[in-house]
Amino acid sequence: MQNSIVARSHTSQPLPTTVWLPSPDEPNAAPIPGAVLPAWALDKIRTDFVGRPLHRPLPLLKIAIRDTAPGMDARIPTTPFTTPAANEDGTKRPSILLAELHPDTLPAPSGDLPSDGRGMPGALEDGWPGFFHRAHQLLPADGLLLLATRQRREAGRLTDPLGMLIASARTAGFRYLQHIVVVYGRAAGDRLVPAAPADTSRGVVHCDLIALSAIRHA
Repeated sequence: MQNSIVARSHTSQPLPTTVWLPSPDEPNAAPIPGAVLPAWALDKIRTDFVGRPLHRPLPLLKIAIRDTAPGMDARIPTTPFTTPAANEDGTKRPSILLAELHPDTLPAPSGDLPSDGRGMPGALEDGWPGFFHRAHQLLPADGLLLLATRQRREAGRLTDPLGMLIASARTAGFRYLQHIVVVYGRAAGDRLVPAAPADTSRGVVHCDLIALSAIRHA
């Protein structure tokens, strides 16, 4: 598997899925309980994701979404990752919003998840469209919204939220850029040794990172 850096693209050509693996000497390949992204992946986003010169860390605001009930914004933990004051970007507002979506945020569906985001039960139908519209207002033109989530297994079947989330984001004014698979494990020769956290569903050894760009119309 090959690591690669994602560059912003304004073409209509399909973009490939990228696979990220931790370095061989990374001691913590999996995220801490309750998180979706491992720490090494967060570091990679800030230094490598958009091809920063000299790997200077990019300003970033990380939020953790654990419910979509009314008033969700007031309960979302936020973690700003800024740059040193001497850095030319140190005083600028974050141009990347990283939203970690814990799989428990999604209710267990009675059927397949609709790809257009309609018909979702309860607070999800109201919560996600509003969240994407507020994120779109927060970010500057071409600002990046990153969604980190993963599948979960309910009654033997996997639930994958990506289609619904991407559809809701597009409706709010975002352009889909890239899908990155962040592996919970290490490469050992021609094998992959899983290192999944305790709070993942059985058989899930990766999370998904979706990159979206805010569109501004003149």
